[in-house]
Amino acid sequence: MPPVAVRDMKHAAFRGRLVMLGFGSIGQGVLPLILRHIDMPADRIRIVSGDTRGQDVAASYGVSFAVTPVTRGNLRDILVPLLGAGDFLLNLSVDVSSVALIGLCRELGALYLDTCTEPWAGGYTDPSLTPSQRSNYALRESALALATPGIPQPTAVLAHGANPGLVSHFVKQALLNLARDTGASAIVPATQAEWAALAQALGVKAIHIAERDTQLANRAKQPGEFVNTWSIDGFVGEGCQPAELGWGTHEKALPPDGRRHDFGCDAAIYLLRPGASTRVRSWTPLEGPFHGYLITHNEAISIADYYSVRDDGRVAYRPTVHYAYHPCDDAVLSIHELAGKNWKMQPSQRLMMDEIESGIDELGVLLLGHARGAYWYGSRLSIEDARRLAPHNNATSLQVTAAVLGGLVWAIENPLAGAVEADALDHARILEVAGPYLGEVVGVYSDWTPLLDREKLFAEDIDRADPWQFRNVRVV
Repeated sequence: MPPVAVRDMKHAAFRGRLVMLGFGSIGQGVLPLILRHIDMPADRIRIVSGDTRGQDVAASYGVSFAVTPVTRGNLRDILVPLLGAGDFLLNLSVDVSSVALIGLCRELGALYLDTCTEPWAGGYTDPSLTPSQRSNYALRESALALATPGIPQPTAVLAHGANPGLVSHFVKQALLNLARDTGASAIVPATQAEWAALAQALGVKAIHIAERDTQLANRAKQPGEFVNTWSIDGFVGEGCQPAELGWGTHEKALPPDGRRHDFGCDAAIYLLRPGASTRVRSWTPLEGPFHGYLITHNEAISIADYYSVRDDGRVAYRPTVHYAYHPCDDAVLSIHELAGKNWKMQPSQRLMMDEIESGIDELGVLLLGHARGAYWYGSRLSIEDARRLAPHNNATSLQVTAAVLGGLVWAIENPLAGAVEADALDHARILEVAGPYLGEVVGVYSDWTPLLDREKLFAEDIDRADPWQFRNVRVV
């Protein structure tokens, strides 16, 4: 537990108005952190939400709360009176277009941050769109199209929660640690090209965002109920999108159901199946080997793109990057039931919070293929520590809200950065702000590979020459 002085430190002063769009578990969890660490009065904060969740929490802090669902038709009518030059829109909503919100903030001169790039309602599963068109890859391309290099614009921090967001900063610190431990370099890169060159020099072939959530509640999941430790709407929406991953230059062949996009940066591929029905092998220090879901996330694409080394228009190096997520056990049961119902949401949903009795969220990045084999770096946060550190949070939500706080502080300190992803931010500053809320932050080396023990048990079709091929990682 960090010293009280660190937890109460004011990291930034903000004199504008702050509008929070959406107030689910992340909104409720981040509000006390904002008031604790950003010097601004509560009466300058206004919450606009599609429902009444958290209304009592907002009232306890003296923060204005309005139940007003935002749609294509009323977006301007609702937000224009609330935002102006120097104000801040913190978007924690679902089913509201991030691109539309960023465009409005740019027009009004307001700052912006979200935790993922959202489409309008129905965009994740719209049958009129191809899998490529409803992918995170496409959403990212539409957001990055708003960037104007060389022209100062109000800062819009894209996709900055725990993941996407915090894990991009973990990757940078992990690379620095690996460079130190292998004697490769003592110089901290200053540009995207230098960071990519470092990853290439270290021989990193793949990066997993490797997460295991072991939180347990005092009541079990019931039939017809979806249970999770964070946004159920967000999880199901992502899980129903095509599985996506950054595609590395060491890969020998596309998966049989793998497809490339015919537009954009070409840093990623997608599979012709939902992420919530696609499993991959991965590893975390406390869990050891596990099977996780390859849920699509922005960071799988942005990290692969950021660490690409280009030579005369040719990609000379790029790591394979993807999420490997083992949610809490009740969420696994919920996904199994959801898939069996042809992805039709259960009639009842429950977000685990006060009923959690034990467990941790072990969230980090697993760098693979380098001279030391495998290196995991990240946060191990228990429910007990989360409750001691901040109100209205569990272990999963606090890893997100701490990263949101870090992104808010960075944006306030850098108000004219334009549209920018986590990978381009100052990782040291973000980790300085978020670190006191992340529990035990550790780096652990391992000799794990996705081929571990498999040759002894099964006659599988595996690539023994290169264990880091995605075909070895994927569970089929």
